[in-house]
Amino acid sequence: MLDLTYELPKPKVISGAKHDWELVIGMEVHAQVSSNAKLFSGASTKFGAEPNSNVAFVDAAMPGMLPVINEFCVEQTVRTGLGLKAEINLWSAFDRKNYFYPDLPQGYQISQLYHPIVGEGEVLVELGDGTARNVRVERIHMEQDAGKSIHDMDPNMSFVDLNRTGVCLMEIVSQPDIRGPEEAAAYIAKLRQIMQYLGTCDGNMQNGNLRADVNVSVCLPGQYEKFQETGDFSHLGTRCEIKNMNSMRFIQQAIEVEARRQIAIIEAGGKIDQETRLYDPDKGETRSMRSKEEAHDYRYFPDPDLLPLEIEQDWVDDIAAKLPELPDQKKSRFISEFSLTDYDASVLTAEVAAASYFEEVAQGRTGKLAANWVINELFGRLKKDDKDITESPVSPAQLGGIIDLISSDAISGKIAKDLFEIVYTEGGDPAEIVEERGMKQVTDTGAIEAALDEIIAANPAQVEKAKENPKLAGWFVGQVMKATGGKANPKAVNQLVAAKLKG
Repeated sequence: MLDLTYELPKPKVISGAKHDWELVIGMEVHAQVSSNAKLFSGASTKFGAEPNSNVAFVDAAMPGMLPVINEFCVEQTVRTGLGLKAEINLWSAFDRKNYFYPDLPQGYQISQLYHPIVGEGEVLVELGDGTARNVRVERIHMEQDAGKSIHDMDPNMSFVDLNRTGVCLMEIVSQPDIRGPEEAAAYIAKLRQIMQYLGTCDGNMQNGNLRADVNVSVCLPGQYEKFQETGDFSHLGTRCEIKNMNSMRFIQQAIEVEARRQIAIIEAGGKIDQETRLYDPDKGETRSMRSKEEAHDYRYFPDPDLLPLEIEQDWVDDIAAKLPELPDQKKSRFISEFSLTDYDASVLTAEVAAASYFEEVAQGRTGKLAANWVINELFGRLKKDDKDITESPVSPAQLGGIIDLISSDAISGKIAKDLFEIVYTEGGDPAEIVEERGMKQVTDTGAIEAALDEIIAANPAQVEKAKENPKLAGWFVGQVMKATGGKANPKAVNQLVAAKLKG
């Protein structure tokens, strides 16, 4: 079991000039489905291709072109819903969301307003103080992504790249359950982690494959509890949406800035207008983008080119049966199977590749020792070199070999660090390196004792001090290690020093 306490969220409280205010946050996360083809065409979804090279006729809205749904995108969305413990709707339908924008060639976006494919679910969010709670997910629906307008290639013209047009997005809509900037970032991180484990979204925020619209409002203490009791959103204050956030750090900053802006307006006697805003990290402010539209502003109606989507329960059950082990399950198993702390298990399961790497290293070995080497030595060195686990020069087998040499007393911890550096920079089999370079630990107590006797004979004054103050025995241990080139077995050295000084 995870060592967590489940409780109601502690809201972020911001002191205004007149009152204390609490934050209320809801999020609409857009996750690009990991699929080779788009939602309604066979065009490639590969990132970084030449502009307008991944565009099918249907993506470009050529006359007479009809959308054909990509079954794999549906499967990926269902898989995500199951990973969030959500209800899967066997009957769903597509709608047209009508608006004009240069990078939307159809003049509408195919989405699922009225009948989404995934219903209510939940995300377990772990907070830094050791507490955790569930953030409710209202729905997940599929929709097309728009293209990209490019404004910095010419001072007088804008260009349009339609490569992203028609790429399948999952929009994951939360309830207004998030109560602070740090919790918002933790929620995004957990969603990203789950989808990476499921293989349904790569979570690359830099490329825009995962981005969020953040709804922020402020209310007086006690109003959120009234909302929970009544379901009346008026208790939460008027919300503003901060659009297209693709950085967890900027999400936290934008929430704080927007909340303080709203508090200042309210306390000055003003009124918050519901609108869409953009965050400018350079100026540290949000600015108005447009008034917030409601569903009727988009003139939604059922898409006449697409029949309702009907899926079979057996198909959903088959997907559920093949789900991989998810982060919370893996973390709990690592704690019980490898006797890890909650912290170590969290670090090791943060990324799929890291968890797989650790598990291979730990197989048949002491879990705690394996965790220490993966987290402290390997992760530390990779971070220094700005590499991730998939770029590690040290394979799980090589690191496991170093740990085996430690466990068998063939090398000491100090020698092991030198050996790790050699393997990291030069490669090779750890056991062969130890043999070839004479790095084996000295376990012959006779040789260690001879070195110790010489040191004792040469330092009688130090011997008397150590007998009076046993803490000074460490000096002799250090001298023996120095005399043996760091190869003496530290345990044997400590035992012999204690025996000699006692005598």
